[in-house]
Amino acid sequence: MNTTSEPFIGMQKTELDTPALLIDLDKMEANIQTMADYFTTVNAMLRPHVKTHKTPIISHKQIAAGAIGVTCAKLGEAEAVIHAGVRDVLIANQVVGSHKIARLINLARHSEIMVAVDNPQNVRDISEAAAAKGVTVRMLVEVNVGMNRCGVESGKPALELAKQIRQSPNLKFEGLMGYEGHTVAKPDLKEREANVQEAMQHLIDAKHYLEKHGVEVSIMSGGGTGTFNITGGIPEMTEVQAGSYIFMDATYRNVEGVGEQFDCSLSVLATVVSRPAPDRIIVDTGLKVLAKEFGIPQPIGITGVEMTGLSEEHGTLKSVGQVSDADVPLTPGDKIEILPTHCCTTVNLHDRYYGIRNGIVESVWDIAARGKSQ
Repeated sequence: MNTTSEPFIGMQKTELDTPALLIDLDKMEANIQTMADYFTTVNAMLRPHVKTHKTPIISHKQIAAGAIGVTCAKLGEAEAVIHAGVRDVLIANQVVGSHKIARLINLARHSEIMVAVDNPQNVRDISEAAAAKGVTVRMLVEVNVGMNRCGVESGKPALELAKQIRQSPNLKFEGLMGYEGHTVAKPDLKEREANVQEAMQHLIDAKHYLEKHGVEVSIMSGGGTGTFNITGGIPEMTEVQAGSYIFMDATYRNVEGVGEQFDCSLSVLATVVSRPAPDRIIVDTGLKVLAKEFGIPQPIGITGVEMTGLSEEHGTLKSVGQVSDADVPLTPGDKIEILPTHCCTTVNLHDRYYGIRNGIVESVWDIAARGKSQ
């Protein structure tokens, strides 16, 4: 397959072969600006998450709009953006094992890398590797704020790990991190606000406990798209790791206080491949190009039809009520767009984006960190 952009530039989006992952560039750029504008009104700054878009040029656009750097989920994502010139990078997960630590240490030669930790042995291992290489690694102690995934408990466990980092060669303790991921998609704003305040109090308590015992906490990092304007407004927070806002999806669109501010800029272009019955339409977008862990994706701008199922290569659309040829005149060869229910995992199923402006292909971007799960 030809992976260069030249054959596609200037094409109508409906001329693209399918399935194809589309970005509405006007909407994406508006989302970037809306988020950037918010962070001019609070003390915290934006450190957007690469795990959503996985593409260096988009990271550069976010930084140009005011972001202080980026957040990555995995080393592979960090390598992709650092090799493309991004310097201030947080890996908001634990990097464990000799091979991964070696990769982390090598990145420190070319960036201001920072990593989350929650284990004393992991701290020792990274310190020894950094000292052997003669580099410094920045660290955040991850605190469990109620998601019950990674993170030490607030209070003494956080203090002891922070002190260990401060006393370890070639490490720099920067502060604390806590991810309130269990709250970000709650649709009701008041419920979400209450849940966020309860969760982030664990992080605030940890900060106060460390400072009471003489440990300065410079960075307080957390947050996501669903909580950017709650977590971002907490005075103690210094940075927010929102990611999905750039694309949005059918899930976040229904999150009160968030869905109204950002537009859905990501879609998957599909082709109708069969219409074996008036109330059944089959498209060429299945599980290999659309994630469904948050629900079945839905067609955009087609009334009376919903997608009811995904198999490996096919999506099935059926009528809501009675759909006839006259009501929805879709026939094999027609193109439609599908709105993902989870933008992050859908992006990871594709090799490239087609950037669309006014219905025309303006750019083609390889998804450099696609599949970078190591």
